[in-house]
Parts: sequence; C-alpha cells; structure tokens
Amino acid sequence: MINVSNLRIQFGKRVLFQEVNLKFTPGNCYGVIGANGAGKSTFFKAISGELEPTSGSISMAPGERLSVLSQDHHAFDKYSVLNTVLKGHNKLWQIMEQKDALYAKADFSDEDGIKAAELEGEFADMDGWNAESEAATLLGDLGIKEDLHYSLMKDLSGKQKVRVLLAQALFGKPDNLLLDEPTNDLDIETVLWLENYLSNYENTVLVVSHDRHFLDSISTHTIDIDYGKIQLFAGNYSFWYESSQLALKQKVNQNKKAEEKKKELQEFIARFSANASKSKQTTSRKKMIEKLNIEDIKPSTRKYPGIIFSPERQVGNRILEVSGLKASADGKVLFKEVEFYTNKGDKIAFISKDPRAMTAFFEIINDKQKPEEGGFQWGQTITKAYLPLDNSTYFRSSLSLFDWLCQFTTDTTELYIRGYLGKMLFSGEEIHKAVNVLSGGEKMRCMISKMMLVNANALILDTPTNHLDLESIQAFNNNLKKYPGNIFMSSHDHEFISSVCNRIIELTPNGIIDKMMPFDEYIKDEKVMALREKMY
Repeated sequence: MINVSNLRIQFGKRVLFQEVNLKFTPGNCYGVIGANGAGKSTFFKAISGELEPTSGSISMAPGERLSVLSQDHHAFDKYSVLNTVLKGHNKLWQIMEQKDALYAKADFSDEDGIKAAELEGEFADMDGWNAESEAATLLGDLGIKEDLHYSLMKDLSGKQKVRVLLAQALFGKPDNLLLDEPTNDLDIETVLWLENYLSNYENTVLVVSHDRHFLDSISTHTIDIDYGKIQLFAGNYSFWYESSQLALKQKVNQNKKAEEKKKELQEFIARFSANASKSKQTTSRKKMIEKLNIEDIKPSTRKYPGIIFSPERQVGNRILEVSGLKASADGKVLFKEVEFYTNKGDKIAFISKDPRAMTAFFEIINDKQKPEEGGFQWGQTITKAYLPLDNSTYFRSSLSLFDWLCQFTTDTTELYIRGYLGKMLFSGEEIHKAVNVLSGGEKMRCMISKMMLVNANALILDTPTNHLDLESIQAFNNNLKKYPGNIFMSSHDHEFISSVCNRIIELTPNGIIDKMMPFDEYIKDEKVMALREKMY
C-alpha cells in the first residue's frame, strides 16, 4: 500500500502538481497516463525516494518492500545476470553478501558463528534457498535462456538487458511495484506473458505505458496526470478515454436534457462493466464501475492532434506486388523469399522477431535500400507517404518549423502551412522554432504533417507510435481505422495493429507467414504459432 498526502512538486516557479492525496492498495494495478512532460516519471521518482517532494509525504505500510524497474542499462554491468536479478531484493542480497563474507574468513570465530546462524535464519524466513530458482524461472519466462544466467550484464545486448532488469523488478513479488514503460523492446510472447503475470499480481502495481492494449489488460484504475493535478479514476484506459470523450460531447451539446445525459452515461457504464476483460480484473473493475457516480465522469482537458489522411484518388487494381525479396544485416538473413500480392482494402501489419526486418523491407519498397534478391512493383495509381523509423536526416538544418514544412508543398501561403501545423498542435510563435532542437515527439508530429500534405492512398508506417504521447497515438489510431487507402505498417502497439490491420505478414529468415486475419486471432492461432517455431 502507498499513501500520498498533500504532495507538491515544484521546479523553480513551475508547479508540476500539488495537493495530491491518493491511496494505492494491494490487488490493484494503476495505469499512469499523462502528456509528455506532465510528470509521470517525476511522480515515480518521488514515490521511490529518488526525488524529495517540495512538500507533503509518501509512505508505505511498515515492513513493505518497493521495487522499481531500473532505467539504467549499465548500472549492473559488473554483475552476472542471475545476481542482477537477486539484487532486486536488496535486503536478501545484503544477507547473502554478509553470509559469504563471514564464511570466507580464515579466522572464523564463535561470534562469527552466532552471527552466521542469525543470518541463516533471516535468509530462510525470506525463502532464500529458493531465490536462485525463482530468479532463473523469471529469466526463462522473459526469454533469457539458462546459458546466459552466469554471463556478465555488460556482455548482453540492450534488449536482453531490458528483460533482465524487468526480472529484477518482479523478483520476490514486492509489495509495491513501479514499472515505467515495461513493454519497451519486448516481443509479442513476452508482452502477453507480462500481461498475464500482472493481471494475477496480488500486491500494488503502478505502471506508466504508452501501450493502450497493455494498460487495458492489466489496469483496474487509471491515474491521470494533467494540468497540475493527479486524479484517480476507476477502470482502464479505454474506459477513461471513452467516458471523457462522451462527457466532452455532452458538454458541447448544452441543449440535451440532464435526464437524457444521465441515461446515456449509465448505458455507457453498463456496457463497459459487461465487457471488462481478464478474470481477476473483471470482478474488481465491474464493481468499481457499477458504483461510480455519474458526476465522477468529466471531460478531459487534453488536446488531441488533428491527424487526417485523405487520399486524393482511389487505388487501382494493382497496388504492390513483391517477388522473392531477400535482405540481410550483419551476416544474418533478416528475410528471404518474400512474395505477396496486395488487394484493395488491405491494411497489412508486418511483424518479425527481429525488428530490423521490417525496417529493411520498408526501406526497400521505398527505394532507400537495394534488396539482395528479388523485386517489387507499385501500381501506377499509387501515391505513397512514408514514415521511416529514423527521421534524423530530415531535421539537421536550422530551418524554422514553418520553412521546413514549406519544402514539401507548392502552396506555401501562411494560412495553408499554419493550418497543417495547427492540426499537429503547433501554434503561435512555436512555428518559428528551429527544427534541429525539436523533441522526438515534436519531430514525429512534423513528419505526420509532411505526410498529410501528400494526400496519399498508400501509407507506409515504420513504428509510427515512437515518441508520441497517448493523445497523439489515439488520434493517429482513430484516423487509420477510417482511412480508405492501403496501409503497410509495423508497430509495437498491440491496439494499433489489432484495431487497424486485417492482414498479418511475418518476415522470417526462412520465408513469410501471410494470414488474412486480425492480429488477436493470429497470436492465438495454434497452427500459426507452431509454424512460427519452424520458421526461425
């Protein structure tokens, strides 16, 4: 349990948030949301003790243990993988070190024997004899095979370190668990495992994530950090988003009678209660939503960008035909024998266990990279808009935002350019900011503005949610669901793929798996999963 009382955090004259009074209780998972810069990570640092609040207090019940997912991938480079996980339980690790130091003494005394006996008792009370076994199991579940358990952390890849640090945070089932973006760099299987693990977790969990499907799967509550306030709402992200949008619509419609509004909200709550997912969450979430006061549902003050892709013309019968493509990286085959034909209405998600495969494929079909073998042909009616994974080459100049966007259109009138920048929430003097000092999220919004100018009927999107906040992701997602053209995309965002795409193509070193089915069906299809095992 975590108690937050009258919390205030201020940097100089800027008040990040104030008068925060919250209680986080066992058996619940709290999804923490907020725009980039709202203070999500700062809030976590205050809870963990890394940051001293300006005023107020944060406390836990006596004897409770707090565990935090480390963001420093080099902090444990001198330790073995297994020991890095064991260090997640600091008190247990200290006892192990003290024991080892005592038993290593050449002049082991009676006093040392008494101390060792005390330590052994504490070690046993903490189930220390099963600690290495538990740590090894966690590592295995997270895809770190046994032959790596005694390797040094410095010898692991960045993605492997992410998994080890996640195992460290989960180790010993801490009473209070803080996870900041835990799904970053995890593959499909590992994310599903983590969803299941946290859905059945009996202690207190707080999670920051931009993965809406992940938040929806695990969260019983949503913590919204917005405009200097931190508020708690019952239900998951989708419930928070849809209820706030409904409340906003009702606020705009001032003529609707109060009784009609109340009935509309009650029907909405009933629908969400019936659709609550995950066995553990279903009961608690349903109870919370059913007893929720109608007055608790308020419109969000968030601003959502206007992401609108409008094709200038429809696609013809020929869209994209691919034959025998092959690509490698660092001497490793990323994919080969890639052959498929694109149909009208196809919105294809490309997936692979090696994310370099999707980027190589997209670079090839955009003539940015030569294939080792094979070829491709776009139809004559196709107009493409490409969002690359690495957009750094577009932002090396000191051009202003306004002048930067003018490069990509013949209409350079101020009203026209401001219109596109305004849709992406760039207003006033912001349009004169130099593009080489923009944040990652701002650069992504610039790239989306550039794409909208094209009026393309085929979108190629390589990990489009990178650096975007939840508001931008939601707006992007909503438009792609309605987009009438063809989409070719890869994404770490489960909801993005499952709600947009009707076809899955998996690129493997031994060919492709091509299925006309939604993503959720694909990852649950036993025949597909068996085939995947053979293809890698």
